[in-house]
Parts: sequence; structure tokens; C-alpha cells
Amino acid sequence: MPVVQVYLYKGRSKEVKKELVKRISKDFQEVADIAPESLHILFHDMDKGDWGTRGALASDLPPK
Repeated sequence: MPVVQVYLYKGRSKEVKKELVKRISKDFQEVADIAPESLHILFHDMDKGDWGTRGALASDLPPK
């Protein structure tokens, strides 16, 4: 029962997550011979204020 955890900033749509699940599942099946039925994918939607990167909170960094 492999588990993939995906951490993203909040705001991704259900459609984006569905596409990620489809592609991640396909890659695991092709590369590691793991059936999609056996794979678990967890999304963690994070506020930028709860994420630190490059020595600062992501919420304090200028947008890209």
C-alpha cells in the first residue's frame, strides 16, 4: 500500500488534483508496477503562512 503525499499551496481546483492523481497513478504503474488500486495519494493544502522557504514564510515572499 504505497502512499504519495503532495503538499501544495491552497487554491488548486478539483480538476487539477484529479489530473495529478491520474498522472501519478500512471507513473507508479509504469515505473514500479504498482496498480492504481493499491496506491494512495494524499493532498495537503497549505496556507502560505504555514510554509517556510528560502529563509522566510512563503506568505512574505513576493509573488512569482
